[in-house]
Amino acid sequence: MYKILICFLPLMAYAEEQSFISMYPGSRVRSQGSQAFDEINVPVSPIKKEAFAKILHLEGKLTWVNYEFPENRSTLEVYKNYEISLQKAGFQFLFSCSPKDCGEGHKTLRGVGEYNASDRGGSDFRYLVAKLTREKEGDVYVTVLLRADHNRSKVYNRVLNVASIEMKPMQEGLVAVNAAVLAEDLKNSGHASVYGILFDLDKAEIRAESWPALDEIAKLLKQNNDLKLYVVGHTDNAGTFEHNMELSKRRAVAVANSLTTKYSIEATRLRADGIGPLSPVNTNRTEQGRAKNRRVELVEQ
Repeated sequence: MYKILICFLPLMAYAEEQSFISMYPGSRVRSQGSQAFDEINVPVSPIKKEAFAKILHLEGKLTWVNYEFPENRSTLEVYKNYEISLQKAGFQFLFSCSPKDCGEGHKTLRGVGEYNASDRGGSDFRYLVAKLTREKEGDVYVTVLLRADHNRSKVYNRVLNVASIEMKPMQEGLVAVNAAVLAEDLKNSGHASVYGILFDLDKAEIRAESWPALDEIAKLLKQNNDLKLYVVGHTDNAGTFEHNMELSKRRAVAVANSLTTKYSIEATRLRADGIGPLSPVNTNRTEQGRAKNRRVELVEQ
């Protein structure tokens, strides 16, 4: 059975505000959600040897709806209606596929779900990705997935997933990181969580917007010459345990190296390691919880 599951996100009441997603007449809403700022990997190529040749990593306002479309409508008819509607709205089609050309194999991607193109029987589906270019407001991407599972002549599952990603900047300045707060946390609990150090998905290179947080950590260390810290990387539980352990350590090492090279902090005052998903501060069942678990912690030696 084919599976292309788009956007597993926390359930939130959000159907009326969507401006780029409309419900096919006669459909029934199963679930829906919205995040003011989130990330998602969107496949824009067939799968081959358990991998996609091309994936778009998108960040912005993410909304999605999971429908059950009417039983007297085929996947092709519903798909064509969305295709025509997006085309009239000025969208450019980046990728589309049906069972014969979506590739072979399966892949699970964080933010997308399981794409399984190995089973050629028992399912009919259509998938597309389209983009609307907007100079001032930011570009918009829309994904549409239709799947009808059947057993002999009986269709028992009619799934319509539609998602939109509006490429808007994240609202910043919501979490203040400063040397005084870090010092207070270390004094009271022996550790301090830092959320202002950012990395791209599955990478350990520190992003430029992380420097204000690193400035404050360096300030803390320079104001307290005797202070020694463990720099500890944490991840959520998405992906394999081994990968998360390795990634969290590489990120911690990147932070420690930045403090020694950019801020001239003595390397003997820092020790970096990672514990992956072993010490969550929130549930990993929601995106909000996973975001809290992805962090760097400073622990007093």
